[in-house]
Amino acid sequence: MIHYRTAAIGDHQIFYREAGDPNQTSLLLLHGFPSSSHMFRNLIPLLSDRFHIVAPDLPGFGFSQSPPRSQFKYTFDNLATVIEAFTEVVRLQRYALYVFDYGAPVGFRLAVAHPERVTAIVSQNGNAYEEALSRRGFIGTPGQQRHPARSLSQLRFESGPVSSFSEVLSRRQAAAACHLGQA
Repeated sequence: MIHYRTAAIGDHQIFYREAGDPNQTSLLLLHGFPSSSHMFRNLIPLLSDRFHIVAPDLPGFGFSQSPPRSQFKYTFDNLATVIEAFTEVVRLQRYALYVFDYGAPVGFRLAVAHPERVTAIVSQNGNAYEEALSRRGFIGTPGQQRHPARSLSQLRFESGPVSSFSEVLSRRQAAAACHLGQA
């Protein structure tokens, strides 16, 4: 059964779909543009018998209510900040990310800011170029050029350190595919 809920995050009312047992592995689904969590309506029932599924509508999308553009800048950094707070409000301590299109830069920011929370990343048509990634959370000092591959290389997996952003995705996608029973 899919539950339709909202969570208050500052000036935002974030609508989300939730299904499955919260004691199972959590899977955070981040939708693309110009969509909403509705895009996962057929996927959620397929996974909810094995996973705890949480699929929010990003601020400014779907049924989420957010301030007008004059009061909130709709940048990937700000969207990630709201979704990060959302994960805390709905008590997602550790979760796998499924990111699609516009949701990828948001999800990647979560992974860089809190690698200890993200157990896997599954990316479908995700934007993984440097301009789509935030400077927030990257390694370096203020004013210093920071590079996503350098900070993402600090993420460690059971099989050891990674050397590039694509390796992070490859390892996490392989782990997620195995975990989802697809490999």
